[in-house]
Amino acid sequence: MTTRRLVLTRSAAIVGAASTGLLLPGIVRAQSNRVRVGFMLPYTGTFAQLGLAIENGVRMAIDEKGGKLGGREIEWFKVDDESEPSKGVENATRLVQRDKVDVLIGTVHSGVQMGIQRVARESGVLSLIPNAGVHAATRALCAPNVFRTSFTNSQPTLALGKPMMDAGHKRAVWITWKYAAGDEAFEGFKDSYTKAGGTIVKELGLPFPNVEFQALLTEIASLKPDAVACFFAGGGAAKFIRDYAAAGLKDKIPLWGSGFLTEGVLDAAGPAADGIMTTMHYADSLDTPRNRQFRAAYASSFKMQPDVYAVQGYDTGLLLSQGVAAVKGDIANKQAFHKALESQTIDSPRGKWTMSKAHNPIQDIYLRRVENKDNKVIGIAAKALADSGAGCRMG
Repeated sequence: MTTRRLVLTRSAAIVGAASTGLLLPGIVRAQSNRVRVGFMLPYTGTFAQLGLAIENGVRMAIDEKGGKLGGREIEWFKVDDESEPSKGVENATRLVQRDKVDVLIGTVHSGVQMGIQRVARESGVLSLIPNAGVHAATRALCAPNVFRTSFTNSQPTLALGKPMMDAGHKRAVWITWKYAAGDEAFEGFKDSYTKAGGTIVKELGLPFPNVEFQALLTEIASLKPDAVACFFAGGGAAKFIRDYAAAGLKDKIPLWGSGFLTEGVLDAAGPAADGIMTTMHYADSLDTPRNRQFRAAYASSFKMQPDVYAVQGYDTGLLLSQGVAAVKGDIANKQAFHKALESQTIDSPRGKWTMSKAHNPIQDIYLRRVENKDNKVIGIAAKALADSGAGCRMG
C-alpha cells in the first residue's frame, strides 16, 4: 500500500505543479527513469559532417556498453545549432528548459559553445564538449558541470615548437586567420617555440574566412624563414596548402602546423600536402590494436571511415557511460556524478587520457607527416600534455 500511496502523492504533486505553472523536473524525471540526452550539433552547413561524426561516435560508445546509461534507458533529443553563435543561448535553453535534458552534448563551433557555456553555468546541466576548443570553456569560464573531451585550441600547437627546433628550424613565420581559434593556436605555438629557443620573425594574419593568400605568401618568400607554422582548417586549409606549393615555397620553406591543417583535406590538397608536419591528438593511421579495432567497428556500423571528430564523439560517449555507471545511474547527486566524471581514465582510440582539474583532456600529442594522402605518425611530440587551465576557479 505504501508504494501505491507514494505514487498517488507524487502524481498529485505533479498535477498541482502543472496547474500552478511550477516545474518539478526532479519528480517528473524520477517517474520515467530515463536519462535524457540532448545533442546540440551542426547538422546543416559547413560543419554538418562533423556533427554527424560526433553523434555517430557517441552512440557507438554507448551501444558498445549495452545501449543504456547506468542501467537506465536513454531518451535522445537533437537540435541543429547551424554553427550560428547568435542562436547559441536560445538553442541550448530549448534543450534544457523544454526538453529537460540531463546531459547536453555540444558543439563544434567555439562561438556557439560560448552560448552553451552560459546556459550550462546558469542551469547546472551537465555539458560535454566534443569539439569546440575555445579556451574560456576550461579556463576563466570553467564550471564543475562542464567537461571537454577534445582539446583546447592551443593544445596541438603547444607541442609544435620543440620538434621544429629539433629539426633545426630556428626562425619561423606564423600565419593564421585573425579570429579566436587562430589567436589561441598562436598562444600555444609562441609558448612552445620560444621556450625551445626559436625566434618568431613575423606574425601574419588575414580575416576569417578570407582565402586570398598571395600577398602573404610573397611576404613569406621575402622573409626567408627556416620554416612556416600555421593554423588553418577545412576548405581554407586545402587552398592554403595548394597556394603555398604553387608559390614555389613547398620545397624551400618547410610547412608546419596544428593538425587541423591536414585533417579531412588531403584529397582536396593533393600532392601539395606531401611532407607537411603537424601536431595533433589523433591520427587515422595510429597503429595500435585499440585504434584498429575502433576503426573497423565504426566502418562496419556507419559504412564510412572515422576521423578525429568521430573519435572525440566516441570518447564523449565513453566518459558519459563510465561516469553514470560509477554512480550506479544516480545522476541526481551532481557532486558525486561530477567527481566520477573527473576521475575517469578513457581508453580511447587516440591513446589513454585523463581529465585535468579544469576538465580538459591530459593527452599525448602526435607528430605527423603527410605521405601519400595520409597523416603518418612519426612519433609523440608531447606526452600527457595538459592545457594550462589558467584562470579556472571551480565554484
